[in-house]
Amino acid sequence: MALRSDVLRCLHDDMGHMGLERTQDLVRSRFYWPKMAADVEAKIKNCGRCVRRKSPPEKAAPLVNIRTTRPMELVCMDFLSLEPDSKNTKDILVITDHFTKYAVALPTRNQKATTVAKCLWEQFLVHYGFPERLHSDQGRDFESRVIKELCCLTGIRKVRTSPYHPRGNPVERFNRTLLSMLGTLTNEQKTHWRDYVKTLAHAYNCTKNEVTGFSPYELMFGRQPRLPVDLAFNLPVKEAQAPTHSQYVRNLKARLEESYQSAFANAEKVAKRNKQHFDKRVRESTLAVGDRVLVRNLRLRSKHKLADKWEPTVYHVLKQMGDLPVYMVQPVNGDAPARTLHRDLLLPCGNLSEMEENEGNIPKPPCRPRTRQTQSQNPAQECSDSDEDYEVLHSEPLSNTETFTKVYDIN
Repeated sequence: MALRSDVLRCLHDDMGHMGLERTQDLVRSRFYWPKMAADVEAKIKNCGRCVRRKSPPEKAAPLVNIRTTRPMELVCMDFLSLEPDSKNTKDILVITDHFTKYAVALPTRNQKATTVAKCLWEQFLVHYGFPERLHSDQGRDFESRVIKELCCLTGIRKVRTSPYHPRGNPVERFNRTLLSMLGTLTNEQKTHWRDYVKTLAHAYNCTKNEVTGFSPYELMFGRQPRLPVDLAFNLPVKEAQAPTHSQYVRNLKARLEESYQSAFANAEKVAKRNKQHFDKRVRESTLAVGDRVLVRNLRLRSKHKLADKWEPTVYHVLKQMGDLPVYMVQPVNGDAPARTLHRDLLLPCGNLSEMEENEGNIPKPPCRPRTRQTQSQNPAQECSDSDEDYEVLHSEPLSNTETFTKVYDIN
């Protein structure tokens, strides 16, 4: 057996870690022993270097859609980062209502927790009321004590996505739309794009959403908005005139109930169609407590074409977060805090050893200024105290899953 191991090491490890067919050809042309093909296959399957470098990420969890039936049941927020304008504004705080798709976009100078809390209170909560749940990623600006105290005072339940999983935040869909709208500005207008953000967000709210079949404005306020063109051409108001306030309220209530039912039915149809389309590309695979896994290497930035696709540390599964495809994992050696990650970021590795990785120095990512893109890289920030804090939300599958918040160029 020792000789066989030496042969496989010489013809696989020392030959550039070739694939199964090439390695088998090298061995077959020089040696023979019973069940040789199975030994070669087992060698490659359990080769740490091949697994960590070559194993491609796969979608292993089916799409989980969220169901909301009324406005302000779930409000989601996120930051969209652009290149700075003439006033050095580079961030947009985006807040959307999941049911109506109503969006509020607020340009900000930074992403500090105090800035988020101030904008959330002054520009959203005092105008639209307190939502039942507030959903965000795990950025420090959203998970700070200030935000938690604000939610506690207003009776809002704070929930979050799992790290490195943008599909879990429905705001991403509006971010793409807003980015596209900002990209249509002229070059001169792009130098002060912050002046157009709120106007474009209002334009989005006034157009029919493909998911609900209604405009976000109509679902939120129960009436059609009056646009500048309506005033310019003196177009009549289409709303029926109610003789009294009580009659107006009754008519509004009946109209909203009908709109909500229709919007919910339309959203269910779209969600079902999206799930069927998404799940076609999924090879569903669940994990059990105790399973050994690798974590996808998402921490390296810039150009790292030679880097492994999976981190060297071997983890084991501690528990599943409720019924969601989200798992809490911890290094087998227990020398680091637990991390909570989506199933698509985990690779079952069986009895794969990490001894060979510990023999050398593991390259560390280059030091960079602390920004939103690197804040969630601290494993301690990825640990949750409650299964209920996590939700997997999908308004619509993203065609290209991003692994980090991008700084977009609208030129």
